[in-house]
Amino acid sequence: MKKTLLASSVVVMFLAACGGGNNNAAQSKTSDAGSTASSGTTASAAPAAATDSLKIYNWSDYVDPETVKEFEAANKIKATYDFYDSNEALEAKVLTGKSGYDLVVPSNTFVGRQIKAGAYLKIDKNQIPNYNNIDPQLLKLMNDVDAGNEYAVPYFWGINTIAINKDKVEKALGGPLPDNQWDLLFKPEYSNKLKSCGISVLDSAAEVFPMALNYMGKDPQSDKSEDLKAAAEMIMKVRPDIRRFSSSGYIDDMARGDLCLVLGYGGDLNIAARRAKEAKSNVNIEVLVPKEGFGVWVDSFMIPKDSANVTNAYKYINNTLDPKVAAKNGNFVTYAPASKPAKDLMEKQYTENRSIFPTDADLQNGFMMMPMKPDSLKMAVRLWQDIKKGS
Repeated sequence: MKKTLLASSVVVMFLAACGGGNNNAAQSKTSDAGSTASSGTTASAAPAAATDSLKIYNWSDYVDPETVKEFEAANKIKATYDFYDSNEALEAKVLTGKSGYDLVVPSNTFVGRQIKAGAYLKIDKNQIPNYNNIDPQLLKLMNDVDAGNEYAVPYFWGINTIAINKDKVEKALGGPLPDNQWDLLFKPEYSNKLKSCGISVLDSAAEVFPMALNYMGKDPQSDKSEDLKAAAEMIMKVRPDIRRFSSSGYIDDMARGDLCLVLGYGGDLNIAARRAKEAKSNVNIEVLVPKEGFGVWVDSFMIPKDSANVTNAYKYINNTLDPKVAAKNGNFVTYAPASKPAKDLMEKQYTENRSIFPTDADLQNGFMMMPMKPDSLKMAVRLWQDIKKGS
């Protein structure tokens, strides 16, 4: 497989046209949404008994709470929001077939195999009038993992990248950043200097291995065991310098100045920067867009097959695709919404931010985060566990 560059075909077209998750799992908020019980593999348009409930399992800090309250009031529905902190945590729940939720939000790297496992109901697009607001290029992109766009409804897209506490990093290095900004994480001569001010890395083999492979000049989607082992060996060399592995808690830690280098989700890193600014803490966070590349992903709403409130799930999906609602959510979470018209309604500080809406030139260096083959993923997870243990 050749390296999947965003410069190619539909991917770069979509990303140029479009506008652009996390507390710990088991946290929940009650906030309002009406639906139908459904069986089989299709979320039927024919309603059963209406309900006044909706259970959503999502990344934390991934929706403006005000839009949830407004949805509840308008539809007389009570929405319960629970949070997970990794795609792996979500997958473990939905693959049981007894998720207990009406909506979940997996990333494109996990969607394909979850569909094959029968975890979701097919989408009835007639129940989503605002579906037409989704950028068509994004739907073409998702077609690679959801043929015919039958199951997934795009919500946000973004990049995996690194952010720094600029003052602390420059002080630790005693000079400017390296030309290849990924050296900060993957090259011991730099990570060694930064370990004292705190390095955090996403806790996900599927998210980190492609970044490491790309840094090494290899195909970020390589399924070769020798490539995965080589990436693990490289990461192991900087393992003593990594303070924590987290796909969520790094936001507040970085905003407080407790971390100086984080490999994370672009929007979350921007949330950390915003919180630091709002707190007037003199924590100067910069979200980088390395010219050597970054990963790009898409998160989508999907309806688990055990959903008890399907109609309400549709109502909520439709609401999030309304341009005004999507823009409000986009401003809050600092990610690029799937609703194409929303970009024009968002604040310029976000639409002009390259780590949220990368430029065409930036996109030439990006690559899509694609699903790993099952055997490769098993190996990557095993290697990742060894990395975390430091063995």
